[in-house]
Amino acid sequence: MPKGKAKGPKGKKITLKIAKNSIRIALDGGLRLDLSKMGITTFPKCILKLADVDELDLSRNMLKKIPSTIQKFQNLRWLDLHSNQLEDLPEAIGSLQKLLYLNISNNKLTTENLPEDLSLLKNLRILNLGLNCLDSIPTTLGSLKELKEIGLFDNALTTIPKSVKNLPNLKKLNAERNPFPDSTEEVQDDSIKRVETLYLVQEKDLCSSCLEMCQNERDKMNMLTNKTQSSSRKLSFPLLLTPNSPAKDNQEWRLKGKDL
Repeated sequence: MPKGKAKGPKGKKITLKIAKNSIRIALDGGLRLDLSKMGITTFPKCILKLADVDELDLSRNMLKKIPSTIQKFQNLRWLDLHSNQLEDLPEAIGSLQKLLYLNISNNKLTTENLPEDLSLLKNLRILNLGLNCLDSIPTTLGSLKELKEIGLFDNALTTIPKSVKNLPNLKKLNAERNPFPDSTEEVQDDSIKRVETLYLVQEKDLCSSCLEMCQNERDKMNMLTNKTQSSSRKLSFPLLLTPNSPAKDNQEWRLKGKDL
């Protein structure tokens, strides 16, 4: 057998011509360089000549490394690197101050190899870290005050820092399929409550039959509570009917509210 180190797959070579032909107009009118699903194994240096684009899509390739020259893309608002083979990211990624969207899910990133300078992306709105090998989340990500959505699903997390859960503008936190020691406790401690949809309807807005049905259901629940002498605090809705009551099936106009 011939000796030597086994070579990885030889990816497609991206030329400047190919890259220019891959530029599209984004929905907001900006320029998007779409090199997704191209079989790329190394970051194409030629695209540094197109560093004025607003969006860069290198997803679904076989990239193992992003060079520090990514900092040349100072206009980037949208960067998609998901579904590659990245084991780390350069600190230089923190210099992309205009970045609003960063997707680095489905890679091989570990907590130790997450760059500290991620916390410098002060304008970031969406961050996807799902499907990696993270066993913890840096508390410094709590400085990303503009974050609205963060994906942490399918990692090895046992807890989420309060600095991240309590971000002021956070509306969606997906941490499904992580080995939390007590998933119920984790959800209850989360400032982003994950509960069933509640249907709250004022009594005056119900027909007589629905009102009677709801009152019966409430009476049954009260009787059950009294019998079991449950130690849990009893909920009280002075002017509102019981949440998730059977009346919801007959009230198409009802108000809905769902917390993420």
